[in-house]
Amino acid sequence: MTDRQPPTPNRGARTRLRLAPPRLPRADEAVRAGTEPRPEGAVDILFVNPPAPDRSIWIRSQHRVGRRSREGMIWPQVSLAQMAALFPDYRVDVIDAIPHRMAWDTFERLLRERRPRYYVTQVTAPTLQNDMYGVFLARSLGAITIAFGTHVTPMPQATMEAYPALDFVLRGEPELTLRELVDTLERKRDTAPGQTPQSQGWWPAVEPQFRERLRRLFVEADPGWRPAWLNLEPASGRTAACCHLSLIKGLVWRHNGEIVINPDRPFIRSLDDLPLPRHDLLPLDKYRAPLVGGPYAFVVTSRGCPGGCRFCIKHVLYGDTVRFRSPEDVLAEVEQLVCLGVRDIHMYADLFTLNRDHVMGVCREILARGLSVRWTCNSRVDFVDQEMLRAMARAGCWMISWGVESGDAEMLRRMHKGTTTDQVEWALRSAKQAGIMNWGYFIIGLPGETEESIRRTIDFAKRLPLDLALFHIAAPHPGTPFFFEVLENGWFRPGTRWEDVDMDRSTVLDYPHLRAEELEKWARRAFREWALRPAPIRTYLKMLLGGPSLWRPTLKIGLESLGWAQG
Repeated sequence: MTDRQPPTPNRGARTRLRLAPPRLPRADEAVRAGTEPRPEGAVDILFVNPPAPDRSIWIRSQHRVGRRSREGMIWPQVSLAQMAALFPDYRVDVIDAIPHRMAWDTFERLLRERRPRYYVTQVTAPTLQNDMYGVFLARSLGAITIAFGTHVTPMPQATMEAYPALDFVLRGEPELTLRELVDTLERKRDTAPGQTPQSQGWWPAVEPQFRERLRRLFVEADPGWRPAWLNLEPASGRTAACCHLSLIKGLVWRHNGEIVINPDRPFIRSLDDLPLPRHDLLPLDKYRAPLVGGPYAFVVTSRGCPGGCRFCIKHVLYGDTVRFRSPEDVLAEVEQLVCLGVRDIHMYADLFTLNRDHVMGVCREILARGLSVRWTCNSRVDFVDQEMLRAMARAGCWMISWGVESGDAEMLRRMHKGTTTDQVEWALRSAKQAGIMNWGYFIIGLPGETEESIRRTIDFAKRLPLDLALFHIAAPHPGTPFFFEVLENGWFRPGTRWEDVDMDRSTVLDYPHLRAEELEKWARRAFREWALRPAPIRTYLKMLLGGPSLWRPTLKIGLESLGWAQG
């Protein structure tokens, strides 16, 4: 203790109220100026299939709904490879996180290394919030964020409102909308003061042959089309966004705090005009399918299906539109894959056998070129005949996936399937006679389902010559007739979130006569009764003995499937 006075008076004794105008510091420009330049591996456009919520295998596709892959099938990201092929004048890359079982911290590190200016991502309903975490990360690094897929096409406004880090949505067929969007934003960025976009031409940085390909794609689909960037008028009093983004068909964007949904983009008229997908950007050696031990790829042969199945996602994207690639164009892609070391291929289509002449043409081309490839496809039972099945087998087809759906005649009628159980039996037995294996898909829980109809489906499945079978739980995906029927009748389970719309393990349906728990119990029982029989067990053992590369995934699939089936 001391009685000495401080060397200076207490300044607090003189403090009085003082109210000055705020002068808050701004460090943005200083930080931006000192930021490291974009890394050497930076790209202009990054196409992404983001990590799964639980690092397991999930299926995302431009043409399909999202779901967990209980069968262990890792779907090649041909949709991303196709979009990447439309940008030869940009630096592009693909990150497919699913086959790598990639964790989010690894993904974030890759994202920082690539540092894209445009981030283009798959989005599905059961992984929606998870997928948007990738959008948030990319936006925080300065990327323009873009989403596409069968969830955001029917739900663009709700998605954009819920996730402010998402800049754009591509509705419907995404390829041309994305090309026009990127070109327009880049032209706006690069147009010097006093310069008019018209003076730069349509695609000045693209080599002439590809420039003509782009012109055909846009103009043949939409004869009155004119590049949106040619409407950039710096001197105009209208905002730049209002001037040009509003002209890009198929685009959903933000303007003055509002979500703007532009008119739909017409479908691509000739699929042959699309460049061959950039399969070289994909981890081909990581993709897997049952009974396939090596590199694996998808080849899209057509788009669209005329079927009327009320549950099908085709109602969201293509409607009744049907377009085919020529057999020659399909085989050019197959040959490209063979050069990349791929000889196991899935002919990926809404309905591969839709046009008999097309199928026979593909088979003839494979045989004429002497290509040693093994391939699979899907089909409806009313779009095959014995001669065509034999031709497919000779050309290398070894398995067909069939949408059987149900063994109950009334259920088939209610879902607008347009097939009968007699047709199913005939088609699958004809395929077997031709030497082709059968994979059957069934749906438990569509409107009108009863315990008796499910019992008939299980008995029917056990009677069919099936090598593999999957029993999905009905999932009302937004935009399908099934979705609107569920909504109108109040059959959604209380508290349903989009992440719950998973056709693999659980259901969001609660019918008065068949509760959600009962549907899940019946789906597990259906698989258990079908799988625990001699013939399916032999198929599983064949998968297990197919080679060292199949041992681990086959064991994992078997254990997971049995665990799910036991509940």
